[in-house]
Amino acid sequence: MPRQVFFYEQPDRFVAGTVGEPGQRIFFLQATGAGRTTSVALEKTQVAALAERIDELLDEVVRRTGGSTVVPAVAPGELADTAPLDSPVEEEFRVGTMALAWDSTQERMVLEAQALVEVEPDADDATLEAAEELREDDENGPPLLRVHLTGAQARSFAKRALDVVSAGRPPCPLCSLPLDPEGHVCPRQNGYRRGA
Repeated sequence: MPRQVFFYEQPDRFVAGTVGEPGQRIFFLQATGAGRTTSVALEKTQVAALAERIDELLDEVVRRTGGSTVVPAVAPGELADTAPLDSPVEEEFRVGTMALAWDSTQERMVLEAQALVEVEPDADDATLEAAEELREDDENGPPLLRVHLTGAQARSFAKRALDVVSAGRPPCPLCSLPLDPEGHVCPRQNGYRRGA
């Protein structure tokens, strides 16, 4: 079956967001444009890593071009997007791997999020090799979300993504694990409950 690619050349909107209450949140990347919306699920740590890596890549582009690029140093206020995800949020796939690149000819960031390819933990070498080939095979690989963003859109995406990640449960001041509303069993307190 041919690979399904959700491609957004110039999205009207590309954001990270969540569904659910802190501690129970499901994280999504959502692209909207040309009358369609694509939502893909991923882990909180993936969202944080993606946002940090986008900022790092944009900083590198600015450094290499000596500031002669269309990449702003910070997220432009006029592009701030605090609206919730577009409803209904229908998961196309769960993200396994992501890739970033800067297209210098078009001055666009290219972001790719590829579906998770699950392999049994006790799989043999032949099965692992087949799964790796599937990940690398462009024509028959797993579903893929590909989004092209301007430097300003990418900065705004990264800022919102970091805000979404930090809007969850506050961390325990001792162990940095998230505090639960019902209390927190802190490893630094030898397992004693600590109030939220």
